[in-house]
Amino acid sequence: MISTLDLTQLPDAATLQRLCQALAALDAVNSPDPDFRYYTYNPAWDDNEALFEMSDGEGDQMLVLFRPEGCCINGFLSEYDQPEKAQVTRGLPEVFDEFVFGEPAASIGTTFCVWYTPAHGWQTGVVENEDDGSEELLYILDNDPDTYADWANEYYLDETEREPLEAADVARLYRHEPLTQATAQALNSDLTDWPQLAADLEAIGYPHALS
Repeated sequence: MISTLDLTQLPDAATLQRLCQALAALDAVNSPDPDFRYYTYNPAWDDNEALFEMSDGEGDQMLVLFRPEGCCINGFLSEYDQPEKAQVTRGLPEVFDEFVFGEPAASIGTTFCVWYTPAHGWQTGVVENEDDGSEELLYILDNDPDTYADWANEYYLDETEREPLEAADVARLYRHEPLTQATAQALNSDLTDWPQLAADLEAIGYPHALS
């Protein structure tokens, strides 16, 4: 299980960025209404910056910033005490300071923080509490299609008549295969608004063949 105590299963920044785009695209397929999406991705959040966000709508949030120098993850879980930010960010490269100490991370809060640079791989600051909840947010980043399929089947399909997602269909998006109507309907047979889905995918930067 991925946590601040074991970051070995986290992919490198480039692989993680593709995964985050895939997660956002999958959520766009599973939830035509953006208000109910868990994962979003903005490839042009700022100059040379892209941002992935997880929000459960109940206070827990995870932000992942991608820059040419690497990436940084700021996690906040509402049921956990926030540690000293100076401790969990000890050793943080200066290039990520504005992200972690500025907005929106400053208002959201920081329960844990990890970062990646090509020279040093994944790192974190001082972990004062071994049970910081990080595994509750980081597990989805293991690059395993089964992980998303299992989560989505519970989150999106509970009390619906939709067919369960198959990991093989999720894997197509993990490989960044262009999304077609057929592959989208294999994930969500209720889809009807193809122009909207195409617009959502273009905003995410995910390839598609819907038009």
